Amino acid sequence: MEGPTPVSALLHAATMVTAGIFLVLRCSCIYEYSAFTSSPLIICGGFTIVYGGICALIQYDLKKIIAYSTCSQIGYMFLVAGLSAYNLSMMHLLCHAFFKALLFLSAGVIIHGMFDEQDMRKMNNLYDIFPFVHFSFLVGSFAIMGFPFLTGFYSKDLILEFVYSRYLLDGYFAYLMGMIGAILTAAYSTRLLHHMFIINFCGIKEMTNHFRVAVFRTCDEDFENKALEHDEMENSMLISMIFLIIGSVIMGYLLSDLMVGLGSNT
Repeated sequence: MEGPTPVSALLHAATMVTAGIFLVLRCSCIYEYSAFTSSPLIICGGFTIVYGGICALIQYDLKKIIAYSTCSQIGYMFLVAGLSAYNLSMMHLLCHAFFKALLFLSAGVIIHGMFDEQDMRKMNNLYDIFPFVHFSFLVGSFAIMGFPFLTGFYSKDLILEFVYSRYLLDGYFAYLMGMIGAILTAAYSTRLLHHMFIINFCGIKEMTNHFRVAVFRTCDEDFENKALEHDEMENSMLISMIFLIIGSVIMGYLLSDLMVGLGSNT
């Protein structure tokens, strides 16, 4: 689905894209009476994790990488829902909303600053241009990778521990798919950070003239207006991104006791 990055942040993080798993969670009392629904959920969730991770790994469009990442994370939710751990699925859904919205809004700032360019091969070495966005990308990427003590760590670690503790064929399959998905998540997140913020710039130099990186002036008469418009957009999104950064750091810790329970063996 195509749309502005704030719209993508809402759709992919908290509303339409996650409506399917939310419906499964709300109907969990019905699914528990069926002996045939758990296996399709586990199989579809496991292959969705791997499929979304592979697609994200081969993309160069910034928004498509984050969108396929959403597909992979929803696979985790379906996977653990098929094993009747609906609380863990809901926890990962809530945790995922914070760092995925942060990634989309950070990508929107960069795309707007690069004048609607979405190919990350043309937006390298942006650390000096977007230092705050670089920090927000680091927090969001490390959270989705499951870096210790960030939001994604608590939900993904509980999911992998639970599926491995089943000691059944479906549990081992779910664990294998989950581990492959975790490796792919680390791979495409690292690739995204490397292309955008580490390797040397190889795009159109005049696109970053406003940020003192260009080697010549642009011939576009509206360049200054576009630059000022970028500043206003970045300032208006700053507060939202700060709240999402805080949520991507602490919400996993807060939700772990709320969704799993104090002193639980799960």
